[in-house]
Amino acid sequence: MADRLVDNGFVTVESGSPSALVRLLGDWTIDNAVEIDNAMPSVVAACEAGAVVDCSAIGSLDTTGAVLIRRYCAAIEDAGAAVLTGVLAAHKTLLDVITCCPPAAATEPDHAPWYLLPLIQAGEATMMALRSSARLLGFLGLVLIRMFGALFDLGRIRLVPVVHQMEVVGLQSMGIVGLISFLIGAVMVNQGAIQLAKFGADIFVIDMLGIGHLRELGILLTAIIIAGRSGSAFTAQIGSMVLHEEVDAMKTLGMNPIDVLVLPRLVALTVCLPLLAFYADIVGIAGGALMAWMQLDITPANFLTYFREVISIDHYWVGIIKAPFFAAVIATTGCYHGLRVHGSADALGMRTTRSVVQSIFLVIVLDAMFAIFFTSVGL
Repeated sequence: MADRLVDNGFVTVESGSPSALVRLLGDWTIDNAVEIDNAMPSVVAACEAGAVVDCSAIGSLDTTGAVLIRRYCAAIEDAGAAVLTGVLAAHKTLLDVITCCPPAAATEPDHAPWYLLPLIQAGEATMMALRSSARLLGFLGLVLIRMFGALFDLGRIRLVPVVHQMEVVGLQSMGIVGLISFLIGAVMVNQGAIQLAKFGADIFVIDMLGIGHLRELGILLTAIIIAGRSGSAFTAQIGSMVLHEEVDAMKTLGMNPIDVLVLPRLVALTVCLPLLAFYADIVGIAGGALMAWMQLDITPANFLTYFREVISIDHYWVGIIKAPFFAAVIATTGCYHGLRVHGSADALGMRTTRSVVQSIFLVIVLDAMFAIFFTSVGL
């Protein structure tokens, strides 16, 4: 006769070899849950090497009772092994349901307080901008390496694409660049004359136009126009080729996408942007001269005579020197975002927008750095 180790009316434990026998008795319902649960420690302690759990003597069973049975089995499993047996057909379905372990339901994540959201968003945007700048800088280094390598291997320089890009980014941009520069020059003289007239210094509007347009506005506006017109086109063209797997095809054929797609655009823009800046300076000064003739009665001859006396060539070179650097930033940013396109047309639109915004931002930052540098060296 086996020794009875535990007996509380709902659970009995009989010794056995190799496992003890746990009999579940009576009604395992929510009404008896406390008493059944209190007996668990003593039952588990008696089952040192596991047990066979016999459910054949259970009367009534509800969900709470089924949960308690599973808890008993889990606790005995920790001590050894638990084998569930004698489950009545009326109870089997309920125990099977309780046995299931559904995946954890997704819960709504905790939200930061509303007053911290601007700080969090600013921090995330800053980190994203830093990572993007680091990747762009690395891409620029890779492009420069390929460009210097092409100087020692002239066969890698593709003249036809370079000439084509010069026509697209240079010749076809002259209309919009000239119109904007002409209007800006005229507006500068118009507004400057109104303010300077209060002090009887109308003639100094020529100084303002020459210095402001030659040093800053001419090249800056030209670079912004080219960033919006050609930089976005670079991203859209290369991004479309990425989506159509044309870039992958180039790699399969042993062609480097930087040599084929990036260098012609970079070289063309580096050559054309200084020329466009020179053109913008001439047209902007012409617009200012026309407005001075109409508003201040300063003839074009007198305008040019005074202009030559007060404006030195240094102001012109300060603006022109910036042009190749602006061109490198615009071309590199446009091509970089084009090569980063992946997924769908939505990604192409997002990258094109980001290319234009980033190009204009970098051009303005670079212009500010040049302004500080030239001021510090006395130019």
